[in-house]
Amino acid sequence: MAWTESELDALRRAYASGTLRVSYDGKTLEYGSAADLLSRIRTIEGEMAAGSGRPLPAAGFAGFHRG
Repeated sequence: MAWTESELDALRRAYASGTLRVSYDGKTLEYGSAADLLSRIRTIEGEMAAGSGRPLPAAGFAGFHRG
């Protein structure tokens, strides 16, 4: 599916303000929770990044062991 920057911007604004209702390009959607909204944002960011050829940011945890 082709995502638009205006959709992604609207989702980010809604998430930042704590709103679950998002309007963009003449459409209005309401998400069930902030987790659902954040999941949609991450999905769109991932697909847009994959389509642009740029790598996705990596996150991880460092582990230490005193032996």
